[in-house]
Amino acid sequence: MAVTVVGGEGFVGRRLVAGLAVDGEAPWTPKKGDPALLTRDLGTVYYCAGLTADYDRRPFDTVEAHASLVSEILRAGRFERLVYLSSTRLYDGLPKAEVDEAEPLVFDPTDPRRVYDLSKALGENLTLTRADGRGRVARLANVYDWEAGAPGFLSEWLIRARREKDLRLDSSPHVARDYIHLDDVVTALIAIAGAPQAAIFNVASGQLVSNDEIAGVFEEAGRTVAFTGDARPVPPPNARIARLASLGVRPRPVKDVVRAYLEGLTA
Repeated sequence: MAVTVVGGEGFVGRRLVAGLAVDGEAPWTPKKGDPALLTRDLGTVYYCAGLTADYDRRPFDTVEAHASLVSEILRAGRFERLVYLSSTRLYDGLPKAEVDEAEPLVFDPTDPRRVYDLSKALGENLTLTRADGRGRVARLANVYDWEAGAPGFLSEWLIRARREKDLRLDSSPHVARDYIHLDDVVTALIAIAGAPQAAIFNVASGQLVSNDEIAGVFEEAGRTVAFTGDARPVPPPNARIARLASLGVRPRPVKDVVRAYLEGLTA
């Protein structure tokens, strides 16, 4: 069966293409605007296109990437399975300590910064309701890696650790997030593509970890970490991962991954 990765040049898409290649797949990675995306048989589609850091500055591009293009793929219907990448950020408006995939979402449509959440939610809705049971949704937590240019706070922290033993970071020790390594995301996405039923899957570690806890791993390795701030934001809901675990996927705890990474730097 054919495999297509939309957004194959992005952070997640590149690693997914490499992971599929290891499994013997040769995914097609269409360029933006390629008309063949709507005319050829796509097989299994991993929809990795999207905007993150600059979504507020580019709201119309955000809607195009998160909802408009996937709607065209769904309407053309030339695929066997479609895995749509979304985000656990959609839970941020919920005043709960823990949530699972069945939790109804809450958004304020008057908030201009909600264009990310609303457009992702629309993409999810189309994937689950307009794909005749062939759609799957992967809600990704905070993805990190240490390859050059990897986005996100923790990625930048780990990249700096290659050349700095004493770090000063523009954040607060009290900020907590669910972190999942990029390689574990790839494993999860491939498993979700084979899931027997249309569903939403939280792609996360299932545990919120604070900056202070990660800094403790650095200190165990003989390094120092200082933070410039002391903000104490309300933590986001913790996303349960029982549904992902039912596929045999259990992402590694972030502290274990960071510990092994730091050991590798000193080996």
